[in-house]
Amino acid sequence: MKDMIETPASKAPSFRKPAPEDGSNVWALIRACEPLDDNSMYCNLIQCDHFADTCILAELDGVPVGWVSGYLLPDAPDTLFVWQVAVAKEARGLGLASQMLDRLLSREDMAGVLHLKTTITRDNKASWALFGSLAERHGGKLTDEPHYRKDDHFDGEHATEYLVSIRFPAPVARVA
Repeated sequence: MKDMIETPASKAPSFRKPAPEDGSNVWALIRACEPLDDNSMYCNLIQCDHFADTCILAELDGVPVGWVSGYLLPDAPDTLFVWQVAVAKEARGLGLASQMLDRLLSREDMAGVLHLKTTITRDNKASWALFGSLAERHGGKLTDEPHYRKDDHFDGEHATEYLVSIRFPAPVARVA
């Protein structure tokens, strides 16, 4: 597994689809990005392998510093569900999360996507800002409603997750 870098030598990130070999690095990145829920390394391996077309990895000087995992909803293939967005502490402030979402949504694999869904707790200001700016940049309409409720789904152990839905007027334009 590649070591996380202290300070990026290059400020120009590269973006790519993950490969199965990236699973352990993605797992380590997510674990370093509290308060994200960490999953098993096997889960991240499966994401990098089976869901590579709907995930994106950002690197600085060959080191993973950003990750977006997602999948197309089985009953709504025009809808991308974004599971997690992770940006390493040393890469924050570069607009990496926005760049990853824009690049992911503009892939040929996403040509039919007109909706994005994710869940966010009310106190996660960074995620609300990220998805609000995504909707604004692409002329989308953002709505939200309680979805996974603290007492009904998390046995009182986790804050309610709000289902955030963005409807885009057209597929996101290709990013160079």
